[in-house]
Amino acid sequence: MNTLMGVQGSGLIMTIIIGGLAGFLAEKLTKSDHGLLTNIVLGIAGAFVMRMILGFLHVPWFSGPGLINNLVVATAGASLLITVWRMIKNR
Repeated sequence: MNTLMGVQGSGLIMTIIIGGLAGFLAEKLTKSDHGLLTNIVLGIAGAFVMRMILGFLHVPWFSGPGLINNLVVATAGASLLITVWRMIKNR
């Protein structure tokens, strides 16, 4: 059974840890300032969104499981969500 992050058998705790770490990295990359809960939500949502985008584009390397792979995908997705949110907010 795969989780939201794609790591087989990782479960909810690992999803929260990877999501929080990805949100924190995205926060630093985009020079934002969020709290822990926002970082976790951004990381998990970013992973979901980026996996959908990469799946649509048929990018197989990022589709597989793995801790580093999931962290990269989640961080990129969270950074994308932060950037899009800023664009909408500053309209």
